[in-house]
Amino acid sequence: MGREQEYVSRLYRRLDGLRREASARLAGTLRQVAGGHQGQWDREAAASRYTERLARLSAAEHGLCFGRLDLRDGRRRYVGRIGLPAEDSAGEDAEPLLIDWRAPAARPFYLATALDPHGMTRRRHIRTQGRRVVEINDEFLDPDEARRTGETELTGEAALMAALKADRTGRMGDIVATIQAEQDAVIRSGHRGVLVVQGGPGTGKTVVALHRTAYLLYTYRDLLAKRGVLVVGPNPTFLSYIEDVLPGLGETGVLMSTIGGLFPGVEAGGVEHPEAAAIKGRQEMADVVAKAVRDRQRAPDEPLEIETAQGTLVLDHDTCAPARERARRTRLPHNLARPYFVDAVLDALARQAADRLNEIILLPEVIADLDLEPGEEPPTDLFDAEDVAAIRQDLRHDPAVHAALDEVWPELTPQRLLADLYASPNGSPPPRPISPNANAPCWNATRPRRGPRPMFPCSMRRPNCSAGTTARNGPGPPPSTAAGSRTRRACWTWRTGPVPSTWRATRRPR
Repeated sequence: MGREQEYVSRLYRRLDGLRREASARLAGTLRQVAGGHQGQWDREAAASRYTERLARLSAAEHGLCFGRLDLRDGRRRYVGRIGLPAEDSAGEDAEPLLIDWRAPAARPFYLATALDPHGMTRRRHIRTQGRRVVEINDEFLDPDEARRTGETELTGEAALMAALKADRTGRMGDIVATIQAEQDAVIRSGHRGVLVVQGGPGTGKTVVALHRTAYLLYTYRDLLAKRGVLVVGPNPTFLSYIEDVLPGLGETGVLMSTIGGLFPGVEAGGVEHPEAAAIKGRQEMADVVAKAVRDRQRAPDEPLEIETAQGTLVLDHDTCAPARERARRTRLPHNLARPYFVDAVLDALARQAADRLNEIILLPEVIADLDLEPGEEPPTDLFDAEDVAAIRQDLRHDPAVHAALDEVWPELTPQRLLADLYASPNGSPPPRPISPNANAPCWNATRPRRGPRPMFPCSMRRPNCSAGTTARNGPGPPPSTAAGSRTRRACWTWRTGPVPSTWRATRRPR
């Protein structure tokens, strides 16, 4: 144990040195006076990099080293929460002092058995308190090594049993020192596609998923750092329970949120009637929402007249239909595809405006007064590509054009879409667009003596539901209906504006 204590103390000295180095570089970066936008960007990027490095080194303070592997060739590998390179004096080719548990070289620590030792003769579990080694447990994977040391058992589970018997703190802890082979297979699965981990309550699904998150961040850091990682939990209590796991594994940049807090700035505080909640939670509801989005990508049957500085322009089906198909072919979400629709419509409107101006200017008497050469054709178009582009630019900033575009392809928010959807009995858009910044009304049909029953599209109702099928113009209470002595009535609720976001970052270690 004395020899292991000496090595662990060496690891902590190296950790302290790397901390001081990162802290000094961070301080030096913050003191720099950056010139220009590029210099400021470089300084902020470097400061962020050193801050993250410092946080990762600080997170490894507790349980820095928890294992050792003895190879058949006599070498030893120490396994810990993070990787530590050898001291600068050891040279570039020196073996690392500590191997990150997520590195391929550390995998035999979790997979090696007496039947398949992966080239190892012994696996040693090292338990520490603070920076002091308090217990060592060996698992011999080679019969010759076991006989040489006088051990009769090849393997043991002392470390796992100690972890199971440890006192509970009310918060989930990591299992990095006691990951089993089956858990390791899940943690190190490929990152492509969706991975579903199934099991009964208390079987370790959550802790394995969190360790998999840490593994993916280690293995694909460049890719995931650009996209970000979000852990979604069922409620705030659950997130509080698991929030120490990833920081303890050196990952402090992961965001956590409940399902109700996934939309930034909006907190889902309402309570649905169980019947409505069940319907809105069906898979078919995704099809209803998708259809509602497509219904708001219109090619109007009745032409829309737009009063502009270039005259009255017409936005009709023949103009909108090709633009809509062009935008849909991009296969982008509604709002991201909208610029493609807008560009196509503006091209058509600019050409239409140029043709109208040609009609106004090139009158027969004007053409008759032109001094044309014999055989020369009279002009039919006074506007070249540059002129049409200038007209297009003017139309892009015209408020009337903006209003027309918003009517045929509005920029949607979740609040706006759902307010429109639930305000209409068949889920179709109202005659006029609703302002995305306005408080949007949504009505709930209720039954007497049964409490509130939120309204949902009739396509999602039960077969025997007959309410809300009468057409009407615009959002509003449904007409009164009667079935025997029972009546239905409408009540109005108003959704309030945004509230502070419920997303939060994983805590940095104190």
